[in-house]
Amino acid sequence: MEDNYELRDFGHAGSDEIQDALEHSQIVYFSHSPVELPSAEELELLRSGLPQSLRAKNISYHPESDSVPRFDAPEELKSRVEGILRQHGQRVEHYLREVLPAFVPDWILGTTSFRSMEEQGRDLKPRSSNERVHIDAGAYGATNGARILRFFVNVHPQRERVWGTKGSFNDVMQNYTELWTAAHKGKDRVRLEKTLADRFFSGAVSTLSKAYPIAQVIDSSPYDRAMRRIHNRMKESEAFRSNDSDYREIHFPPMSAWMVFTDGISHSVLTGQYAFVTTALVPLQNCRIPELAPYNVLETHHQT
Repeated sequence: MEDNYELRDFGHAGSDEIQDALEHSQIVYFSHSPVELPSAEELELLRSGLPQSLRAKNISYHPESDSVPRFDAPEELKSRVEGILRQHGQRVEHYLREVLPAFVPDWILGTTSFRSMEEQGRDLKPRSSNERVHIDAGAYGATNGARILRFFVNVHPQRERVWGTKGSFNDVMQNYTELWTAAHKGKDRVRLEKTLADRFFSGAVSTLSKAYPIAQVIDSSPYDRAMRRIHNRMKESEAFRSNDSDYREIHFPPMSAWMVFTDGISHSVLTGQYAFVTTALVPLQNCRIPELAPYNVLETHHQT
């Protein structure tokens, strides 16, 4: 059964209200972006001025290296695109610092991406397809339990961006026991503690990233691997995908914005083209309701 998710406009909400909504796996939606957007000329450059070969993938600005890796373009164009994405990421950062100050201590600012492709009908393997409902896992290397906060803006001038959802992380874990089977991996509980090998690997990645900052994206942790197994099961399980009793669609109009903990709500991207996505990792200790976070939900569950 398909039903529309009713979006509430948080344009006049205060910091505490927004923080609580995010931690309760709600979508904080703005009918008009609270962050200043690139100029009309800059948006048109991103929509139609990129080489054809670059329209087959997303373009991401990495603040740790101050660059857009794997972006093969003439130097002038590359510099302009890097500047647009860098400035947008900085504007989002300024906004988040202002409206969510409790989330800021020790957070990690991740990439700012421009999603150039139409999401519908991409010929991708199940684990890579955004059209399948999933939760986000392992963003920007190892999260170690930090929440994945993402700020989106639909910058298509005419078309909505449409998501599908089956509810919050807690909802899907309660409703689909096979996701717990994936998370437990045959153990009586979900193993979240780092082993000696995990600590050694993370230390090596940390050392390498001092010379090559982008290397941090290869780091991992038991928590992130458990979340990845859940993510993969959601995308690959026919039983999960075929049950639409709890399925709803969410429509984001042109030039609207929204932010959400994408590890905390199941989602797919059914249709849409041209969107900005900025990521920040929020330490679990900064949350006011940490018991709702996936890390603590997994930690307290025992196989019966």
